[in-house]
Amino acid sequence: MSDDKQVGKIGWIDITVDDATGLRDFYKEVVGWQVDEVSMGDYSDYSMAMPATSEAVTGICHARGSNADLRGGWLIYIVVEDVHASAAACTANGGKVIVEPRGLAGGQFCVIEDPSGATAALYQP
Repeated sequence: MSDDKQVGKIGWIDITVDDATGLRDFYKEVVGWQVDEVSMGDYSDYSMAMPATSEAVTGICHARGSNADLRGGWLIYIVVEDVHASAAACTANGGKVIVEPRGLAGGQFCVIEDPSGATAALYQP
């Protein structure tokens, strides 16, 4: 997750797929990203880093465990001041909360679906 805590900024992006290991290898070869394993207990997801700086820029995740209910595809994480208030505002404005607020990377996040059907994560550092 980005160290940048500016409200409204996209602080992270990841993708959830059935074959995270295969997709990890694809992007490692195509983009040149370095791979760091992220233990999820009985399996690992992957943090992908820029080769020149080793800065983590994205995640590649298995569609299981805490990600089992997420749609496939890239998911942006938007920094918010209060994830619970933002989740409530989502529902009040015609959206849905797909993943209720919970802890992640020293903060809290939730996943929402906007009225158009697009999904995004909201992250409170």
